[in-house]
Amino acid sequence: MVLSLDEKTQIQALERTQPLLPLRPNLPAGQTHDYQRHGLTSLYAALDVASGKVLGECTARHTGADFLRFLKLLHRRYRGRELHVILDNSSTHSTPQVRQWLDAHPNVCFHFTPTGASWLNMIEAWFGILTRNSVRRGSFVSVKALVKHIRDYIEHWNEHPTPFVWTKKPAEIIRKAVRRGR
Repeated sequence: MVLSLDEKTQIQALERTQPLLPLRPNLPAGQTHDYQRHGLTSLYAALDVASGKVLGECTARHTGADFLRFLKLLHRRYRGRELHVILDNSSTHSTPQVRQWLDAHPNVCFHFTPTGASWLNMIEAWFGILTRNSVRRGSFVSVKALVKHIRDYIEHWNEHPTPFVWTKKPAEIIRKAVRRGR
């Protein structure tokens, strides 16, 4: 089982002072830029690379303990299976408690993306979809309303999940990345 895992931190529960204008052909989205801020949530999410299904959990903070709790949730969800987890090098992913837990669970293996290459982690693409299609146009009267909205979005996504497929061959991607690095 291969999971693409990351967290989207500091998602704001913004309540717009005016309703958003509906999207219409050939017109830009319309919204006021004044809002009331009601707080933040962080979303831990894992994308099943093969099926495109997402498992997510919102937390009030972004700590190593929160990450470990989500990791344990994944371990229970996929009990008895070998888990290969693709993730970035965030400090919360390598706390002593996380390393100790990994040592006790040899069926869970971390695969870290190189620094500056978060685009390799497919959950990042899904976070972009969540933001563009749902959260950015939302208006939330509380953090609780925002969390419910995110849960509902994940549930809706999982009714017809879409796995992400690379459209270029690895050699093409590497060649382009090397050119940019010069």
